[in-house]
Amino acid sequence: MALLLNCDLGESYGAWTMGLDDQVMPHIDQANIACGFHAGDPLVMKKTLLAAKRNNVAVGAHPSYPDIVGFGRRSMKLAPAELIAVLQYQIAALTGMADNLGVEVQYVKPHGALYNDMMADGHIRSAVMEAIAESKRPLKFMLQATPAAESHRQEASAFGLEVLFEAFADRCYDDDGALLSRAKEGAVHSREKMLAQVQQLKQQGSVTTISGHRLELVADSLCVHGDNKEGVEAIEQIRQLIEQ
Repeated sequence: MALLLNCDLGESYGAWTMGLDDQVMPHIDQANIACGFHAGDPLVMKKTLLAAKRNNVAVGAHPSYPDIVGFGRRSMKLAPAELIAVLQYQIAALTGMADNLGVEVQYVKPHGALYNDMMADGHIRSAVMEAIAESKRPLKFMLQATPAAESHRQEASAFGLEVLFEAFADRCYDDDGALLSRAKEGAVHSREKMLAQVQQLKQQGSVTTISGHRLELVADSLCVHGDNKEGVEAIEQIRQLIEQ
C-alpha cells in the first residue's frame, strides 16, 4: 500500500498565523486539524475543514492537553477521567462543526506532549483509546509506528479501534524506535537526509537509526510539516518521491 501524507493543520489562533495551510493542502492526503486546546479557534477550524473538503483531503481530529499558552508541548498530569473528557470535548467540537459542513472526521491523532506521553505510557494510551472508542461514530486511532506496533494494534483492538501507524519524514529515530529527542543533535533531518529516509521507508519499510541500525517500520502514513516555504517545497518533493 502506498504511503499517505498527513500534516498538522489549523494551528492558527486569532490574529496569530501558524503554517501555510492553503499551500500544503493540495499535496497531502490527511489533515490533522487542531481542536482549540493547543491551537485553532472556531473560525480557523471551519476554514481548515472547508479547505480539506475542497481538496478531497481526509480529516482527523488533533486534540491535545489543555495548554494553549505552551502550544500543547508541556506534559500535564491529568486523571484518566479528566483526560478522557478533555479529549472528547475537543473531538466533539471538530466533529460537530464538520457535520455542519458535510465533512467526515475519520481518525484522531493526539498532539505534542500528549502524543509523546501516550507512546511512552500505556495508562495514558489506554485513556486516549477509551476516549476515542466512546465516540458515537467509528474513528481510527493514529499513533507512531514502532517495533511495538503489533502490541499497540492489539491494545486498540480491545477497545474496538482500528489503528493508523505513522512514520516521520524529517525526524531521526533512536534505536528503540522512539523519535530522537529534539534536545539532541541530529534530531531533525536535513532536506537530503529526510528525502533519503522517505525513500528507504518506501522501498525497504525501514529507517536507519541514530547509531546506524536498520529499524523495520510498518507505516500507513507519513507525517510532514508545512510551517514555512521550505517545508512546503519539501512536501512537494516527498509527494513526487512516493508516487514514483
